[in-house]
Amino acid sequence: MTSTPTPALPADADALRPVVRRKVLLRLMPFLLLCYFVNYLDRSNIGVAGPNGMNDALGLTATMFGFASGIFFVGYVLLEVPSNLALHRYGARKWIARILVSWGIVASATAFVQNATMLYVLRFLLGVAEAGFTPGILLYLTYWFAQRDRAQAFALFLVGIPLSSTIGSPLASWLVQSGHEIAFGLDGWRFMILVTGLPAVLLGVACLFLLPDRPSDARWLTAPERAVLEHDLAADGPAETHGGVRGVLRTPKVWILGVSYFGLVYGLYAISFFLPTIIDGFQERFDVHYSIVQVGLLTAVPYGCAVLFTLFWAHHSRKHDEVPKHVAGSAVLGVVGILTAIVADSPYVILVGVAIAAMGLCSGIPLSFGMSTKFLAGTAAAAGLALVNTVGNLGGFAGPYIYGWVRDLTGSDDLGLYLIAGLCAMSACVAWSVSRWRSLDGATTAPVGPEKADTPAPTPPTRVG
Repeated sequence: MTSTPTPALPADADALRPVVRRKVLLRLMPFLLLCYFVNYLDRSNIGVAGPNGMNDALGLTATMFGFASGIFFVGYVLLEVPSNLALHRYGARKWIARILVSWGIVASATAFVQNATMLYVLRFLLGVAEAGFTPGILLYLTYWFAQRDRAQAFALFLVGIPLSSTIGSPLASWLVQSGHEIAFGLDGWRFMILVTGLPAVLLGVACLFLLPDRPSDARWLTAPERAVLEHDLAADGPAETHGGVRGVLRTPKVWILGVSYFGLVYGLYAISFFLPTIIDGFQERFDVHYSIVQVGLLTAVPYGCAVLFTLFWAHHSRKHDEVPKHVAGSAVLGVVGILTAIVADSPYVILVGVAIAAMGLCSGIPLSFGMSTKFLAGTAAAAGLALVNTVGNLGGFAGPYIYGWVRDLTGSDDLGLYLIAGLCAMSACVAWSVSRWRSLDGATTAPVGPEKADTPAPTPPTRVG
């Protein structure tokens, strides 16, 4: 275990802290949020493409569409841990730029697929290209935000999930409807995939100029501001958690954190990929008619609610300096929303149920990572965040695939929704149990929160391995 000396505090440290936090937020978060907006849009845009020409053009059943949606996560999870370790070793700026450029190229190429097999291959490669992006950014944020601020910082970044659906679904729907044969004679759904893939390449180039690797590289911080930030980060504990990668992989509680995340991710992606199809099905079920853009706007409604609730719930978590019980509350909200959607007998009540579920799922995901960083630091945090994300993102494959298979099997959405509710309930139970943990191995961890100010020296974080 290595230890980093705690930098001396300037005399006006208390006055500088809010200034530093505001500077970091304004300098980093808008760009990172934009990157994640494009990231989530590129992995989920086939949810809009499917019912608007892609499924017919490629001959996809619901099961095949679910497999195409989910196989992305097979490539994603295979390289998740190695990618995050590479970021920790070589620096965030170059590695994140590499991820952005490579996924932008693959995402754009998906516009030209000619059959289901080509779609499967490119979706798999898109997962390989994107591997490590989300946990890599979360790890990067631990270099800039002290423990007390991390869950909220994670939420500000991961609010890109509902924000992408709120803005991205209507945008993608409009591109499908308006983009037919505008470029290269492409159908509307192909044009949409091409246009939404290209920005990632541009953002990758911009990343090289806009993201400093560490606070010591940030020229926009003064020397006293850097000293305050580095002191607060060091006060959270050593720069490394003993045990490193092998210790993390051998620690059952890290896998348990991943299981909690799995339930939330399963539900999120099952709903995300199939919600446009579900809303499109309202037309026959309830004898209504929607244009492509109207379907996109209706899809955006639940996620607009989720954006607001995610920000509120993260602020509430930070105010009360508590994370696991907030994750449990988010998961319970997911259960309530899904059950409401199942029993509803009107399209509007179904949307209300989906909105409640989206609020729970989207708000729980960033806070789940806040649970992990309470126990891990340094290389162990790189491996731990990636491992939690890997286990969770198995739900990204299973959710759409199983949901589509069940839909084909039963001709109904209900059984697939019941499964989502059950897994959300599991996540709630796991998160509640985490609220009783003091460490990953029985040792006492450093207190996290305001009481830490009264502690003369921080207790090292839990030993892993």
